[in-house]
Amino acid sequence: MARPIWKGNISFGLVNVPIALYSAEQKNELHFKLLDKRTKSAIRYERVSEATGEPIPWEEVVKGYEYDSGDYVVLTDEDFKKAAVEATRTIEISDFVPLDSIEYKYFEKPYYVVPGKKAEKGYVLLREILRRSGKVAISKVVIRSRQYLAALAPEGNALMLALLRYYDELRDVSEFVFPSATLEDYKVTEKELQIAGMLVDGMTSQWEPQKYRDEYREALMSWIEEKAKAGGVMPVGRGEEQPERAGKIIDMMELLKKSVEEVRKKRKKPTAGSRREKAA
Repeated sequence: MARPIWKGNISFGLVNVPIALYSAEQKNELHFKLLDKRTKSAIRYERVSEATGEPIPWEEVVKGYEYDSGDYVVLTDEDFKKAAVEATRTIEISDFVPLDSIEYKYFEKPYYVVPGKKAEKGYVLLREILRRSGKVAISKVVIRSRQYLAALAPEGNALMLALLRYYDELRDVSEFVFPSATLEDYKVTEKELQIAGMLVDGMTSQWEPQKYRDEYREALMSWIEEKAKAGGVMPVGRGEEQPERAGKIIDMMELLKKSVEEVRKKRKKPTAGSRREKAA
C-alpha cells in the first residue's frame, strides 16, 4: 500500500477538507550501484567534514543556509514549520481557472488527493463543482520545505493535484534562436506540407496511454539478463554501434512519400481482433 507523502487540508472559502497526498507516479527506473572495477565491491559515499577530513555521522548533520561568505544559519525541522505554520498543512485555493487556459509547459508532477475520515462531503462538493464548471483550482502547497504552485482537478471519482512550475522557473524563449523566416526561405513547399499532412492523418489515432512502453528499459533489462546468463561476458551478436551516416542532401519529398506509404501498409495489416471478427 502506498504511503502518503503529506497530510493536511484543502481550504476554499470557509470550507476545509482533511486530505492526504499520494504520489500518482510509479517509477520503473533501473537502479545501478557504483562498483570497484577490480573487486566488484560496492563503493560507499561518506559525509566528510571539509575542516577535519573526518566522516560525520547522520545525527551530526544539519541544514544550513549561507547568508554571507562562510557564514551559515542552521535550520531545524521546527524552523521550517515555524516559518509558515498554516502554509505547511493547508492547500489554500486562491483562484479557479479554465483547465485549457494553463499551457502544458507548466505541468510538472501529479498526486492523488485522498479524503480523510468523515471528509467525503466537502471532497465530493469540490470535485463536482470543478467538474461542472470545467475549471481547476489554483493553489499553493508546501511539500518538504518548498512551496509549490498547484492545480486541483477532477479525475473520475478522484481529485488530482498537479504541481505547476512558477512563471519565473521557465526560461524565456528569447534566450534561444528558432527558425523565424518564411517557408520559402527554408525551401518548404506547399506540396511537402500537403504530403506531411497526409502522413499526420495516417498516423492519427485515439490517445491510449497504456499502449506506450519504455522500450529502452525493456531492451536494457533483456540485455542485462543475457549478460548475467553469459557470466558477465558480452553476448554474441549485440552491442555493436550503428555506423554513422555520411552527410548527404536529403530529399524531403521522397522521405515523406515513403513514410506515408509505410503508414498505409501498417494500417492495412489486420489486427488479432479483426482477424477473429472475420473468422467469426
